[in-house]
Amino acid sequence: MRRRHFLGLLGVGGLAGMLPGLAGARPKLELERAPDIQPLTLSEAQWRQRLTPEQFHILREAGTEPAGSSPLNAEKRQGEYRCAGCDLPLFISETKYDSGTGWPSFFDHIEGHLLSELDFVLLIPRTEYHCARCGGHQGHVFEDGPEPTGLRWCNNGLALRFVPA
Repeated sequence: MRRRHFLGLLGVGGLAGMLPGLAGARPKLELERAPDIQPLTLSEAQWRQRLTPEQFHILREAGTEPAGSSPLNAEKRQGEYRCAGCDLPLFISETKYDSGTGWPSFFDHIEGHLLSELDFVLLIPRTEYHCARCGGHQGHVFEDGPEPTGLRWCNNGLALRFVPA
């Protein structure tokens, strides 16, 4: 075996050995849909009719808007942040904070209104969350948020609709 091949195998083996540690570093959430929420299923054509092209990309294709582009970053009024796809309340204004990331961020969510799954899109495991009613992609949750939860629910602004109190 040549030295180059041997070193390559060592490198691949080292990366493979890191994967369980990386997967263990993400928040593991046991989220369940509230019993009073009925799933909403629409065809692709119906979703395209209901959403703007940008919202469709985020909610139905798990896209991401540019950091700092959402007017919701500056929203300070009392109210609810609802799914732009189906109007299900996901967050309340009391849980919103400025994370400095450029996306609307919350330290807690409305129980039973979000579901999560493992996301490997960037090759690093992350916890993606989506609306419990329509399945629309909202964002990712991280363990670098403020107390009392220590979580940062990092949301796409276009995936939300703010309803003032």
